[in-house]
Amino acid sequence: MVDLERPRRWPAYALAVLFLGYAVGKAAFALQDRLGLPGGPPVSAAESESYFLDAAAAQWLAAASGVFAACVAIATVTALGRRVPRGLMLLVLAGMLLAVGYGAGVMMVDGFVGIGVGWRWYHGVLGAVALVLFLETTRSYATATRRGAG
Repeated sequence: MVDLERPRRWPAYALAVLFLGYAVGKAAFALQDRLGLPGGPPVSAAESESYFLDAAAAQWLAAASGVFAACVAIATVTALGRRVPRGLMLLVLAGMLLAVGYGAGVMMVDGFVGIGVGWRWYHGVLGAVALVLFLETTRSYATATRRGAG
């Protein structure tokens, strides 16, 4: 039986690795001035042209967001991160849930059902894994930092 009262660190570390992988992929495409993600569905020239930002700038911003997300994930399990006020960290995690949930949701729906984006079944699995890791990281943080915990 799984003990949901016990905080776990490994989901945060695994999530940080996924976020850093995302950042590296985005940086690789930024260097090529391309939209998309290595291993992901191709982005057409028409979509790239109509995008509201320059492709390289958009990709560098996405890479930075991946590094930031990895830092937040690690902060949930480190002493330095625990010095951040709990309410602020939970607010940041809630905001991140919107982004992670949306991205994972699109990958899962398109990967398993098909909505025309181009994600495959294995991308859907990756989206589900990322979402579960994120939720467990958040649950674990909330458990470890609640009043009277450990």
